[in-house]
This record gives sequence, C-alpha cells and structure tokens, in this order.
Amino acid sequence: MKKWLSPTVLSLAGVAVALALVNGMALHQESVLAHGRRVFVELAPVDPRSLMQGDYMRLDYALDRWRDSKASDGTVIARLDERGVAHFAREGGVARAPDEVALQYKVRRGWARVGADAFFFEEGRADTFARAKFAELRVTPNGRSVLVGLLDKELQPLE
Repeated sequence: MKKWLSPTVLSLAGVAVALALVNGMALHQESVLAHGRRVFVELAPVDPRSLMQGDYMRLDYALDRWRDSKASDGTVIARLDERGVAHFAREGGVARAPDEVALQYKVRRGWARVGADAFFFEEGRADTFARAKFAELRVTPNGRSVLVGLLDKELQPLE
C-alpha cells in the first residue's frame, strides 16, 4: 500500500471530514439564529418532566394540530397576527403576503412538527418552564426553523 494511504492518514482524513460536516451544520444553525425571521408559535399542553432524560419539556405546537395524519414531510403557511404569533393559513405553497411565513414540517409518529420536539433546561427549573405558552422560532425564507426559547403568555422569555 502506498505510504499516503496508510491507516493513520485515512483515519485523520475521516476525522477532518466529520469535523467539517459538524462545523458546517453548526454554522448553518447560527446563521438561522442571526438572520431568521422571528416567529412565535403557541404551545399545546406539554409534559414538563421525563424521569429517564432529566428535566426537559416535550413540545407540542398548536399549529401542528391542523391535521392529525400526514403522509410525508412538507410545508405549511402560517399567518402572523399583530404580535407575531403564527396561525394556520394553508398547507403547502409559498408565503404570498408580508404577514405570512412558510414553515417546513416533518412527520414523526403520524404528527407534523414545525419545530423541535423537546426543550431541555437546568435541573430544578420545571416550575418556571411549566408556565410556557409560546415557543420562539427563527425561520428562514424557505421555512427551516430553529427553536430559540420558550415564552410566557406575554411573549416574554422564561429564562
């Protein structure tokens, strides 16, 4: 075998590729946080604690309830009210008005999810996050979203 194809060189190249991919994904998420549109999504009832995973909240978005069974991933169009809270407008298509936003959803276990399905927090803060009424998302023009945090009924951060 040629010297430049040694197991050490191949291992180092593999590690370099893996690190580049992870860093690229992190940079993309940071870009969404910095430049994405601020959208608030109302939360449906949630479970504030998991004995197996520690302190976290399973998130269920009211916007996800527009239909209970979807065949595949897709996009939903939401209309933003005067406070920036998203309300279902229609399935698919593109946002046509300034007060509309496209949100990509992923179907998991028969339910569509427009955002992250869990929010982890420090031990002992379950009472604080049990007051969550909204999730703040940052959304790109093509509908990709990143969960920023949880908010109370006045859209104020809970942290």
